[in-house]
Amino acid sequence: MNRLLTVLALVFLTAGCATGGQSVQPVPPGKPAPFLRLPPGFRADILIENVPNARSMALGPGGTLFVGTRSGGKVYAVRDALRGAPTVETFASGLSMPNGVALHDGALYVAEQKRILRYPGAEARGTAPPAPEVVDGALPYKGPLHAWKYLAFGPDGKLYVPVGAPCNVCLEPGFGVILRMNPDGSGREVVATGVRNSVGFDWHPRTGELWFTDNGRDMLGDEVPPCELNRIGRPGLDFGFPYCHGGSIPDPEFGTAGTCSAAEPPVQLLGPHVAPLAVTFYTGRMFPPEYRGQVLIAEHGSWNRSKSAGKTGYRITLVRLKGNEAVAYEPFIEGWLAGDEVLGRPVDLLVAPDGSLLVSDDQRGVIYRISYQG
Repeated sequence: MNRLLTVLALVFLTAGCATGGQSVQPVPPGKPAPFLRLPPGFRADILIENVPNARSMALGPGGTLFVGTRSGGKVYAVRDALRGAPTVETFASGLSMPNGVALHDGALYVAEQKRILRYPGAEARGTAPPAPEVVDGALPYKGPLHAWKYLAFGPDGKLYVPVGAPCNVCLEPGFGVILRMNPDGSGREVVATGVRNSVGFDWHPRTGELWFTDNGRDMLGDEVPPCELNRIGRPGLDFGFPYCHGGSIPDPEFGTAGTCSAAEPPVQLLGPHVAPLAVTFYTGRMFPPEYRGQVLIAEHGSWNRSKSAGKTGYRITLVRLKGNEAVAYEPFIEGWLAGDEVLGRPVDLLVAPDGSLLVSDDQRGVIYRISYQG
């Protein structure tokens, strides 16, 4: 009887049921990235090169990795991304900051500054990409600052997109929010307000709540305010911007005494000016058990701290959870910052079907694969 159960379990795993229906194939090693520092047992490889300004990623069931960009106006399709001989193709060009990419029912959704596009049958080979359909052509826009968008489908089947504030700090109706809509663009609604500039979010695998990073305002000093990891426990919450920063710091222009009491507090305060982008819950099975269900954050890195204070970020951090609460915030991967020299800037994180972690780097134009060797 035990032998029969073992055989059935092996058949179940081979069929790919543990990874959303995708079969798990061994991923050939890439080029080592020895400048990165990882915990014992982990390995970093440069899996894919020649992806200029690589930003957000979306992996299709056919093995194509779509990669958005913030500059250059292109979306790339990396064919056979995890099969040892990836080929990088330009999927679409001439776009306006196509940072966000997401897949739904075989179609690729791309977020520009002012609109969201849909490319049906995106993984089809041998033909030019189909002409895109405009899902939403009227996203709020008042200039390019914070106008690049993240994009993701939630467990409710709706498409989520942030609209960053078009300034360092200001009060502009319709901005500083997270929106959601149906896949066809209908039913657009505001999910959260008081969000300065989120460029990454994910859903808790157990509670289904949306967790997102938010970039703190500039020009208050080297050490304030902190950036934030937030949780939307219910639609309609206000996270404080522009009145309050980090849950406890009133803005000198827009805040008053007691302002912060009305704001939803962060789940975890992050480093000041670290520019947190992607956040993902590790749901794979390759990493040791203590990483499963924990939060990983790509910190793109500071740009305007004083030379004496030094740069911050340029790393991937780990937020450890106990239940639904954060209990620790610590480095996971470092090495993109060597003294004052920037060697790379992590942007997006994606858990691959085999449980490894893909990391995009828009400075080096590469995709890393983080694996655990034991």
